[in-house]
Amino acid sequence: MTELGLPRQILACLFDLDGVITKTAVVHAAAWKRTFDDFLRGRDGEDFRPFDADDDYARYVDGLPRADGVRTFLSSRGIEIPEGTPDDPPDRATVHGIGNRKNDLLLDMIRTDGVEAYDGTLRYIEAVRARGMRTAVVSSSANCRDILRSVGAEDLFDVRIDGVVAAERRLPGKPRPDTFLAAAHDLGAAPSAAAVFEDALAGMDAGRSGHFGYVVGVDRVGQGDALRDHGADVVVKDLSELTEEA
Repeated sequence: MTELGLPRQILACLFDLDGVITKTAVVHAAAWKRTFDDFLRGRDGEDFRPFDADDDYARYVDGLPRADGVRTFLSSRGIEIPEGTPDDPPDRATVHGIGNRKNDLLLDMIRTDGVEAYDGTLRYIEAVRARGMRTAVVSSSANCRDILRSVGAEDLFDVRIDGVVAAERRLPGKPRPDTFLAAAHDLGAAPSAAAVFEDALAGMDAGRSGHFGYVVGVDRVGQGDALRDHGADVVVKDLSELTEEA
């Protein structure tokens, strides 16, 4: 292992955004809860079963593209609704309408409260780049670039594969490995020479199925065992632990 806590064959590092670089996972969970609770209340009345911002978020939504998150969670409740179209208004009871409602809420929360980055992650990325390794951000979020700019981190990445790029290239999202594989390709690294840094179970699945050289699970919410079960080679609470243990 190197002083960065990585196997020596690793030449490129691929970082998830929400929950790894920025403290936006909790904001996403809150926006999803408001969105789904409003939908379920309107459908089932006041006796509806609320969306759990911890368990339901981790199981069905975290790390997935927005529309996939809507489909997966509603499927877990045995609910089917029309797909609609990507430009559906946020009050329409379609997959895309619900997804757009969630995105509107998320952007409102970000504008109101701002975004914070994890200092340990930023320091780790700076150390990675100081040693000549290339870096990419891989996120299902269509707001990835704006969020990176808001925390002054856009220049820390050689490649960005986010929701916008994935749509342009028609790349399926996590748990499929395609977005991570695209990032490694754009960095000129074989998957076996790239490390994945993720906090979502879907991201662990992507790292494992993509046969990446190392998969780092970042445990922000106490799901270390689940991250290991889904393919993490190592689990840390903060990326600073990798340099401390190296």
